Amino acid sequence: MSAAEAQRGRLKVFLGYAAGVGKTHQMLTEARELKRRGVDVVIGYFEPHGRKDTIALTEGLEIIPRREVDYRGSRFEEMDTDAILRRNPEVAVVDEFPHTNVPGSPRLKRWEDVHALLDAGIDVLTTMNVQHLESLNDQIWRSTGVRVRETIPDWVLKQADEVVMVDLTPRALLNRLARGVVYPAERAQQALDNFFQESTLVALRELAMRQAAYSVESRLPEDEAPAAVTDEVPASAHRERLLLVITPDPSSAALIRRGRRAQC
Repeated sequence: MSAAEAQRGRLKVFLGYAAGVGKTHQMLTEARELKRRGVDVVIGYFEPHGRKDTIALTEGLEIIPRREVDYRGSRFEEMDTDAILRRNPEVAVVDEFPHTNVPGSPRLKRWEDVHALLDAGIDVLTTMNVQHLESLNDQIWRSTGVRVRETIPDWVLKQADEVVMVDLTPRALLNRLARGVVYPAERAQQALDNFFQESTLVALRELAMRQAAYSVESRLPEDEAPAAVTDEVPASAHRERLLLVITPDPSSAALIRRGRRAQC
């Protein structure tokens, strides 16, 4: 390991399959435990979504004020990466890893902001849902009918030092949604009528479990790693090579993502 790699911060991703499974709650719980042990922790970005139990977990944790960005006559708030770098904590909590920053921000994506923190030697705890993984974009669209616009490249998640799946059964999640824990009543009903169908949540949960398993297997020594079995290519003792034939047709983008997934 080089000196630069040794000084680079560690990235821990709390992975879920839908809003409301408890990713941010678990991330903040860990942040509080780190602080209790004397670790210098700050909240770089937190999205409360009006969830009182989650908001309560931020009490006692230092919060870095957001940076305001003017865009087309409106004012938006984004994570102030430069302020976090100046503060230079041991650990920064950064919610919503796949977020796209407002035009005019120093970086296009929040995961790029996170990488700036990691490069400075700051450990980062962050959250994301599996449907934001780029190589799964077409599969998610086929399964749910929803085209996810905010994605992160697979290599970004693959570079994480730790990926923890935050799990909740679809039935329990739907119950939380119905009780108004996840969204306000009017938005909850809209979610129940669209994305939050039980069959959709079951499919997303399975994808999240597979992704978490891939992340664990990729970190095991070769003599300990189990044979990888996916729905894309059969397991093999020898790594297969894949040839993609690309044309100007727009469908080639889906082919590239499928090929990338097969080689992960």
